Amino acid sequence: MKLEQGQIWKKGDEYFRIVKWSRTAIAYKAITDLVLKKGDVHEVTKKEFCRLIKGAELLANDKTLAAAPEDPAESPDPS
Repeated sequence: MKLEQGQIWKKGDEYFRIVKWSRTAIAYKAITDLVLKKGDVHEVTKKEFCRLIKGAELLANDKTLAAAPEDPAESPDPS
């Protein structure tokens, strides 16, 4: 798995969003509620971050959220 800026990982009841990705370090935001998006930003090495998300599920990243098509059920009926 390739780490990228904007990825959101879920482990238990906590979410981790990569805020800043660099060659040697990761800055991530620990969030408990994706709607409020409030949380603390932490900076760790890539190795530490990989240990943190071990067993976590990759939900999305900012690019895939922006490119995702709308749900047809939520769109207004054109007729």
